[in-house]
Amino acid sequence: MNRDEREALLPLGARRAAAWCGVALLVVAVVAVAIWLTVHLKAAVTPVLLALLGSALLGPLYRRLVAMKLNRSLASGLTCVALLVVVGGAGYIVISALIDTGDQIVASVQQATKELSKHLGGTGTSLGDLTANAKELAQKFGGRAATGVLSGISLIGQTVAAAVLALLLTFFFLRDADKAVGVLRSWAPGDSGPQLERMARRGFEAVEGFMRGTTVIALIDAICITVGLLILGVPGAVGLGALVFVGAYIPYLGAFISGTVSVLVALADRGFVIALWALGVVLFVQVLEGHILQPLIQSRTVHMHPAVVLLAITAGASVAGILGMLLAVPLAAAATGILSELHERYAAGSDSGGPDSEGPPSGGSSGDAPA
Repeated sequence: MNRDEREALLPLGARRAAAWCGVALLVVAVVAVAIWLTVHLKAAVTPVLLALLGSALLGPLYRRLVAMKLNRSLASGLTCVALLVVVGGAGYIVISALIDTGDQIVASVQQATKELSKHLGGTGTSLGDLTANAKELAQKFGGRAATGVLSGISLIGQTVAAAVLALLLTFFFLRDADKAVGVLRSWAPGDSGPQLERMARRGFEAVEGFMRGTTVIALIDAICITVGLLILGVPGAVGLGALVFVGAYIPYLGAFISGTVSVLVALADRGFVIALWALGVVLFVQVLEGHILQPLIQSRTVHMHPAVVLLAITAGASVAGILGMLLAVPLAAAATGILSELHERYAAGSDSGGPDSEGPPSGGSSGDAPA
């Protein structure tokens, strides 16, 4: 230990701990400001995030069209048309299925609630009182209903505007991805451009893998549960399958909610035995997803611990409600990919025993890869 260290007020370990605490506080402050700006600028941020998800989902199609020697603008336009067809078609199928069987599902859930309330004592009485007072509550708050309708119309207008803006941004994100990489390199301080590009690519690849894998898994889950419920004769099986497909984009929580609704519908309409069989179908699909589909389909993407996923969903719900729940996991996947790139780069630099400038950066050829 040299003289300066002996004369320091704090030992070296304490100073290092203080330095790391300062870094942690700085990172938390930056994240807090970013969240604050996101909440207050959600009208502009939401279309950007949706466009990034759309670009991640259909990016491979765009790159294949470009590889076929199509003009970038034409390839981007065709990809946006494909995105519109896919999202519009899936939305139409899901909404029409829920509309056609929504009354059956709601009636079955209400019937299941009544059946359960008979065996819940005081809790059942509370449920019954709530049902009995529903009309009175509706009359009491009827004055607010008109305001709610106007708010709903405004919300629909904002949603349509955000969707159109997201579609336009998707077109530009796909077409000008290479230019964006060049801008990122030019704005990067010093010689950090290649490293920032690798971080951006790793984050986007994580989102891309999450979107593709989740869509495939959601489709398989929905088909399996729909077929199982149809075999059991559960009413509204198609609508319940559509609910499973939508819920799959909210990991764990979406599967729990859609599975619970399916079992309640089976209990109300077909009885206790069929409800047990429906529960078996739901559990079988969840086991199939957790032990086969997830490792097989998403084996090359970023893996996140279930606790991290649940925390991300909770944080997203607290910040932006349902939309935050849908966007939280892809953003967490991007953050995990970026942190993985930083960890790998730091480990490689530590192993080499010198700075990155001593040799060509690992993965430097990624700058030639399609964005």
